[in-house]
Amino acid sequence: MKRPTIADVARRAGVSKGAVSYALNGQPGVSEATRQRILAIAAEIGFNPSRAARALSGSTAEAVGLALCRPARTLGIEPFFMELISGVEAELSARSYALTLQMVADQEAEIAVYRRWWGERRVDGVLVCDLRADDRRVPALEELGLPAVVIGGPGGTGGLASVWSDDAAALVETVEYLVALGHRRIARVGGLPDLLHTEIRTEAFAGVCRRLGLADAVTVPSDYTGEEGARATRRLLSSAGRPTAVIYDNDVMAIAGLSVAQEMGLAVPGDLSIVAWDDSPLCQLVHPPLTALGRDIPAYGAHAARQLLAVIGGGPAGGIQDETAHLTPRGSTAPPRER
Repeated sequence: MKRPTIADVARRAGVSKGAVSYALNGQPGVSEATRQRILAIAAEIGFNPSRAARALSGSTAEAVGLALCRPARTLGIEPFFMELISGVEAELSARSYALTLQMVADQEAEIAVYRRWWGERRVDGVLVCDLRADDRRVPALEELGLPAVVIGGPGGTGGLASVWSDDAAALVETVEYLVALGHRRIARVGGLPDLLHTEIRTEAFAGVCRRLGLADAVTVPSDYTGEEGARATRRLLSSAGRPTAVIYDNDVMAIAGLSVAQEMGLAVPGDLSIVAWDDSPLCQLVHPPLTALGRDIPAYGAHAARQLLAVIGGGPAGGIQDETAHLTPRGSTAPPRER
């Protein structure tokens, strides 16, 4: 689907292109009712006259967009996105491209942002995060014809390009490591349950626990925040058959879990072993330092940006498997005490 033009507005409104120009520029020559109808149609299809000169010249925006459906405050407390964006920025700046970042309330708002960006020629392509099962953004982007790279997968990306990491393999490695230490009661505090990568991790955790005969394994959903991570940890550690090891889907929740364990008088790692996903400097600053799954997140962002620039340039929209997160054992994991 091509970007909207003044001719598209005129055709939908049933008026001439001149009438559209008068209406959009606030000039006399059309009735107020016609002006309002034209303005409404222009807004609906994402046509903005302030971008007309760029549209006529065929020039590019030399910018890519990233819309995040998360509270803005999470960017300041979750290292993953800051590291991802730093990698994206490094790759884009080397190519004289800018990054347009916007926080949105939900997927419908995100799709509306894509339509506006594309219609107004503000971006040449977009990066898509937090893929969901049957994600409405995928067909919307395909319909628009807006170049896009999904950071996530595999699967669920339709005809869009993607960069993804094998989260299932990383989770299996972690559970096998904990079992090798002697743990039999292992729990996981997961991220937002409707995200595709959370589903992949949950299925992988359940599968490896069944294979290894861990009947008491359980996943508790959360939202990546320290507050919810702490609540989930308290519930787990207050249960009759409390786990001897917990895997957290990000570093912020793992650090909150460490604090809760210490508040409850449990020794880490003697009474409870802790593993964090997304290794970060925070994991190494706490006591004991956290065993963590880590990868080069800035490089992950740079690879996604590089692929998007290739797609914008007419390259194929394929899927690229990036590095799998690797486990770094530290002081927060050890064999469980007998009890």
